[in-house]
Amino acid sequence: MNPSGRIIGNTLAQYLKSVFTIVLSLYSTRLVLNALGESDYGIYQLVAGVVAMLGFVTNALVTTTQRYVSHSFGENDIAKVGVVFRNSLLIHLLLGVILLVIMLVLMNVIFQHQWLKIDADRIGTAGIVYVSTTIVLFISILVAPFKAMFIARENMIFICIVETVDGVMKLLLAMWLVGSSSDKVVFYSLMLLVIQFVNLLIYTSYAIGKYPECRIRFGKDTINMTCIRNLSRFAGWTTYGMGIIVMRNQGIAVILNHFFGTVINAAYGIAFQIYGAVSFVSSSILNAMNPQIMKLEGSNDKEKMLRLSEKESLFSAMLMMMISIPIMIEMPNILEVWLGVAPEGTAMFSIFILASFLVDQLTCGLNSVMQALGDIRAYSLMVYTPKLGVLVLVWFLLFRGYGPQSSMWVYFAVEFLVSFMRLPILKAKVKLDIRHFVHDVIMPASCLAVVVAVASVAVVFACDFKFRFLLTITFAVMVGTVGIWFFVIDQADRAFVKNMISNFWHRCRK
Repeated sequence: MNPSGRIIGNTLAQYLKSVFTIVLSLYSTRLVLNALGESDYGIYQLVAGVVAMLGFVTNALVTTTQRYVSHSFGENDIAKVGVVFRNSLLIHLLLGVILLVIMLVLMNVIFQHQWLKIDADRIGTAGIVYVSTTIVLFISILVAPFKAMFIARENMIFICIVETVDGVMKLLLAMWLVGSSSDKVVFYSLMLLVIQFVNLLIYTSYAIGKYPECRIRFGKDTINMTCIRNLSRFAGWTTYGMGIIVMRNQGIAVILNHFFGTVINAAYGIAFQIYGAVSFVSSSILNAMNPQIMKLEGSNDKEKMLRLSEKESLFSAMLMMMISIPIMIEMPNILEVWLGVAPEGTAMFSIFILASFLVDQLTCGLNSVMQALGDIRAYSLMVYTPKLGVLVLVWFLLFRGYGPQSSMWVYFAVEFLVSFMRLPILKAKVKLDIRHFVHDVIMPASCLAVVVAVASVAVVFACDFKFRFLLTITFAVMVGTVGIWFFVIDQADRAFVKNMISNFWHRCRK
């Protein structure tokens, strides 16, 4: 299959998978929230979130391994792929063990010194949640290089299958949780550990069986110090960037917990679950296009790499807008149908977080270019460091008596700033044409946002029934799709999509 075909095929596969897993995830969240109650659910989100502050390491390692493997494929150096994978796996194993030991040592400090505001009779339960979530983190680090290989190989179908199975298992767990008579928070955290272990077995067994480079061979090239230094340097700065994002998100949770207690953590946690469910559009585009961007850099075709990064930014932003904008407008209705009575502040948190993510998507393709180039030290310092300042501003505003909404205004403002900082950075680095980027990405995406918002508001004013949000989202997607088809993509892209649909239809009829 040609590169464009793989991009579209992988995107569609992930898109359909994500729609299915979103339904499972949202329904599972409702069951878990009802089974645990707002307080216990808040405890789980708070404690698991503290451990998840290090979960960004997994994403950083996946990005690092995928970048170097894809780059090696672009250089057409298959032997180098095996060297990169073996040394990446070694780094993952060592780092996972180090983090596991550190987190277990810190456990007593965190709970004995009451870093977290948790009732005394639930400290023991919180400790079990902490340990199980820490082991989940360790397992996810071991999975990372294998998942990165599937992404670099552009085998998104297998990832879709595994993640769908994962969603089904978590739904079954949520249904089981409702009828459980044990301590439900403990039971839930331990069973999530079991599910993560199953994922590890699936990824490793299939990767080792299918790809020769994933089979560990001990020899003189097993440990390559040059490769380890390159991987470690890139992973370090990628970890820095992702770490700041997680520290900001979880740091806000801890600050909110300090001023308002665990119930507001439930609202904040649900908001990020909604964000995680909706952001599947972006992850589908990124996972489909990033390997191609890395390979183009490996073959030294920077012009084509920049054009593909513009398409990545445009389509990721527009597809996100078609889903996120109607959801933001219908948020109170959605929460009422989904959760019944949602924790106070859930709608507000959700709207601000989704709006911030939309702004980031406008330039997300430029982030992929920087990863492909490999030299990300200065970029990471300039783009990610300002996000850490959010915590200082949020603490100051809440200390001065402002409400939780003030924290979200700061969150959005800084996200807007750093998103557009990518433009001058890429202009200096690879001579990005900012005027061309604004004309081909920012302008059409902004116009689509206005059209989708108007269409969504029109449905809200015209109709009033319980499941109105389904009509609003459907109408917004239809209007957005028509707008993209006739006013955004060019004739060549339209012809290619028609050809893909025609081929798929003929295969289905055979």
